[in-house]
Amino acid sequence: MGSTGTVLRELRGAQKSAKGVSLYSRYVNRPAGRVLAAGAYRAGLTPNQVTLISALFTYGAVAAVALVEPSWTLAVPVYAALAVGFAFDSADGQLARLTGRGGPDGEWLDHVVDCGKLLLVHTAVLISFYRFGELPSATWLLLPLGFQLAAVLTFCAGLLREHLGKAAASARGPSWAATTSAAPVSRVRAVALLPADYGVFCLVFLLLGAPGAFRAGYAALAVVHTLFLAAFLAKWFRELKALRAG
Repeated sequence: MGSTGTVLRELRGAQKSAKGVSLYSRYVNRPAGRVLAAGAYRAGLTPNQVTLISALFTYGAVAAVALVEPSWTLAVPVYAALAVGFAFDSADGQLARLTGRGGPDGEWLDHVVDCGKLLLVHTAVLISFYRFGELPSATWLLLPLGFQLAAVLTFCAGLLREHLGKAAASARGPSWAATTSAAPVSRVRAVALLPADYGVFCLVFLLLGAPGAFRAGYAALAVVHTLFLAAFLAKWFRELKALRAG
């Protein structure tokens, strides 16, 4: 087992492509995940164990949002737990690529945890609105449901796009797959994707001590995510249609 510095250098070479990744994930979450992956490697943890640690931080924060009255005291630990959980979500894949111990079971577990996270975080906001929020109107209770729909549909549709695209690419051979994945990484796209990044979404929980500001920030993100969903669905449908035609 090498030193932490050696492990970190090896992990830098085991990164996913930066294509289609926002600046937050590229420059904040992935580097944080790399440090956590190095620590997990030194501790002898498996990728699946790291996934469960991610779930522990994330679901603990979600439970706090649902069960504890919003306050500035709650805001910081909730955000910190969500951010750390997201970093561990990056660490499990990096550790799997480093050790070669990844497999369909680990990928399945990771996706189950991610899907549960998206379902529960908005459910927790709905519960908090109902239990503690002095809402201007009961209509606000519909907002987390709409945001949840946009988030889960984006996640599931994106996952299907990735797997169906890989299947189509492999059916046409490695040379064809290489030409379709050779597009350069766009910095403009990385900036544009920031509002749709889960790590940026987590920042809104720093406003838990100011209910009105939290509702406004959460509503703004819900609108942005809905617009991104519409754009993503159209883009992914065109891409899959082109794969069939090709």
